[in-house]
Amino acid sequence: MDTKAFKRSLQHSENYHRKGFGHQAEIATQLESEYQSDLIGQIRNNNYSLNRGNVTIRLAQAFGFCWGVERAVAMAYETRKHFPNERIWITNEIIHNPSVNQRMREMEVAFIPVEAGKKDFSVVEADDVVILPAFGASVQEMQILNNKSCKIVDTTCPWVSKVWNTVEKHKKGDYTSIIHGKYKHEETIATSSFAGKYLIVLNLQEGEYVADYILNGGNRDEFLAKFSKAVSAGFDPDQDLDRIGIANQTTMLKGETEKLGKLFEHTMMKKYGPHELNQHFQTFNTICDATQERQDAMLEIVEQKLDLMVVIGGFNSSNTTQLQQIAIQNKITSYHIDSVERIKSGNYIEHRQLNGELEITENWLPDGEIVVGITSGASTPDKVVEDVIEKIFELKTTTVR
Repeated sequence: MDTKAFKRSLQHSENYHRKGFGHQAEIATQLESEYQSDLIGQIRNNNYSLNRGNVTIRLAQAFGFCWGVERAVAMAYETRKHFPNERIWITNEIIHNPSVNQRMREMEVAFIPVEAGKKDFSVVEADDVVILPAFGASVQEMQILNNKSCKIVDTTCPWVSKVWNTVEKHKKGDYTSIIHGKYKHEETIATSSFAGKYLIVLNLQEGEYVADYILNGGNRDEFLAKFSKAVSAGFDPDQDLDRIGIANQTTMLKGETEKLGKLFEHTMMKKYGPHELNQHFQTFNTICDATQERQDAMLEIVEQKLDLMVVIGGFNSSNTTQLQQIAIQNKITSYHIDSVERIKSGNYIEHRQLNGELEITENWLPDGEIVVGITSGASTPDKVVEDVIEKIFELKTTTVR
């Protein structure tokens, strides 16, 4: 289908809303009281550092809510203000943060139910309002909602929309989109729905496998089995890797996305020569500024003398996981938590490992004077970060000798 034409048609519909409803001033105070923090403001103003007793907190210089997340949350609040009596649905979590999504439920914004891994849109009626979250929705979901003639409030981050435009350019030029991302992630699902032929690669290792196949061929059945859930319908690695374009899930590690781009550029140059490169390879910069800033700030803070690092963000937040990965790569003891409730009394902490499993660590706060690095993902409110910092101070005062 012509996804670009559909998107243009949808955006001209009277049922489609992307710019809010003019209630920004009315909800600003509510958002500030629920999500912002005076303590975090003080730490920012004190060169991103705070000392109490034998604890020094060092904040990364870019962390927490990004512009796209702030915009999405504000639009959700505006939607409830503008439609006080209508049923409001959201196709997925507004952002990957448990406290914010719980707040949506308290505001009677319901989530589309999922049955056997598939969303059940039969609950939506013509007079209902449906919010598309910050990381977007698939073309197929938008079509369903458009056909139901319900009101659509689109909070998709413009950086995500930029990636969609990129894969549409690939499709127009008959290039296969190689998407650096997680095939199960909602953003990548949405991006791939705008693509023509596509292949999703998770990391550099998978990229190298694909590059080797492009140069040397290989076992077609093995290739298709390896990427069975990460390719477009009817994908043929012997035909569809002749012309490729690079795109990415906006929350992946910037450095890895860049390495994958260079890997495939060199691969196509080696196979077709520099004069034919542009006929076989396309690349556009689709790395999100906010993701890049938070990763750069993380790379800076791990260079400091830290006793440990606390990374705060939803357990299903890809950009938070990437921050945790930076800490691990730099061999810094680090704990990924999604809320202050993960910090237990008695100096225990429940935290997420990179493999997704939860682990409880005892005596995680060392004795004596300590320096604790703190960062948070782009979907984490400052208020959550404040709660964690205050809990650390409290624990060191009451339980650690």
